[in-house]
Amino acid sequence: QVQLVESGGGLVQAGGSLRLSCACSGGTFSVYHMGWFRRAPGKERDLVAAITWTDGKPYYVDSVKGRFTIARDNAKNTVYLQMNSLKPEDTAVYYCAAAEGIVTMTALFYDYWGQGTQVTVSS
Repeated sequence: QVQLVESGGGLVQAGGSLRLSCACSGGTFSVYHMGWFRRAPGKERDLVAAITWTDGKPYYVDSVKGRFTIARDNAKNTVYLQMNSLKPEDTAVYYCAAAEGIVTMTALFYDYWGQGTQVTVSS
C-alpha cells in the first residue's frame, strides 16, 4: 500500500521560508509523477507545483513562480517543496500526491494522497 507523508509545515512570517517534504513508501517512487496541491479555507484544492517522473521537469502555477521550487530525490523516495518569500495568501493545507506512470496537472488523475500539512503565513 502506497503511503505519502508530508512534513515541514508550520507558522512563518510573511517573507519567510519553509521546506515541505513528502516521503513515499510502499510503491515505486521513480515512476510517480508528483504534485503539491493546497487548499485554503473556503477554497478549492489547487495544484501548486508538479514534477515529472520521466525527466524531472518542474511545473508551477503562476502565483508561485520564482518563489517555490519543487525537487525530487528518487534515492530517498521523497519530493520537496521549497517555499520562499511566503505571503499570507499562501496559507493553506498543503498536500502531496502521486500519479503512477503518467504526467498530469489534474487532481482527478492522481492515485495517492498524503494527509496534508498546515502552512500559515502571518502578515
